[in-house]
Amino acid sequence: MKIDLTDTTSSKINKALVQGRRAIGTPAVGMVLTLVIVTDEENAYDALKAANEASREHPSRTLVVIKRVSRSPRDRAKARLDAEVRVGADAGTGETVILRLHGEVIDHAQSVVLPLLLPDAPVVVWWPVNAPTDPASDPLGALGQRRVTDTYNAEDPIRELAARADAYTPGDTDLSWTRITPWRSMLAAALDQVVCEVTSAEVEGEEFNPSVELLAMWLADRLGVPVRRSGSKGPGLTAVRLATNCGPIVLDRPDALLATLSVQGQPDRAVALKRRETAELIAEELRRLDPDDTYASALRFGVDRLGQREAEAEDIAPSGSAASSGESDASGDSDTSGESGESGESSAGTVKKTTSKKATARKAATK
Repeated sequence: MKIDLTDTTSSKINKALVQGRRAIGTPAVGMVLTLVIVTDEENAYDALKAANEASREHPSRTLVVIKRVSRSPRDRAKARLDAEVRVGADAGTGETVILRLHGEVIDHAQSVVLPLLLPDAPVVVWWPVNAPTDPASDPLGALGQRRVTDTYNAEDPIRELAARADAYTPGDTDLSWTRITPWRSMLAAALDQVVCEVTSAEVEGEEFNPSVELLAMWLADRLGVPVRRSGSKGPGLTAVRLATNCGPIVLDRPDALLATLSVQGQPDRAVALKRRETAELIAEELRRLDPDDTYASALRFGVDRLGQREAEAEDIAPSGSAASSGESDASGDSDTSGESGESGESSAGTVKKTTSKKATARKAATK
């Protein structure tokens, strides 16, 4: 069921929601959270489609905030709110309200959204594109317990990662980080199967892909060893190679669908590691509403080493490193012990530090 409202108010939208629920015979509110999507017209369809698919797992009230750009000074001075209310089959398993803001009301979007939030329910704010530099300080971001951005869609993803680290507030997260959850789980499981010391690592993937950078920073933070980042044609991440004193551990995914896990002394294993859709990513983020300390630690650890030159990398990387020359280094000291992990991953957030004496000496030399 769809209800169109032109030049309306938040109060009328709430009444339309009640009217819609009664019309389809479900007067009770069965949603578990409010998902606020802040986007533009170009990306609204894809974001709403992903949210509707995720609502099968997380029934929610979805508020899509679209700030319409006015062309003339007269239109910019006139405030207007248009809304489209969807309930029942048109809104997945929850409720959807599409809010189009015109004129001066654009600068006060939070005053429109606040009366529409579900009472006593968590709020998650998601920017599919054009996220603010500091999501927690944004008027809409301040309404949420969790704030989801996606550096993959930024014009300069690497610079965006640095900005995310500088402005990080507990509750912030990034879909570029969510994309590497299967990789982190698989690498942690592989290390749990062997009793070896990791001496270095290499992460291979597309250039300017923030997920490649985040995985490299996570490994360097958790293992305390030099980590190289090398380029490939992709798509996305293509390989991770860990050098250990028991032989190499390699996770190779050349086709974005199936990966091969190779551990010294064990037969190669095929692993399903396909690239996931946005709906799966946002559904994973909605499973947890507490701060992701593992993400925060990895982000803060490596951001000052992004784009580091080869000469600086050579001072840290050991001779005979698995990486080729010409790639930057993401190693260094970590001040975090790494006890915190991500929900649903018993091992991914708790990889043991296996720094050898040589690695310790190298890090001490770089302080």
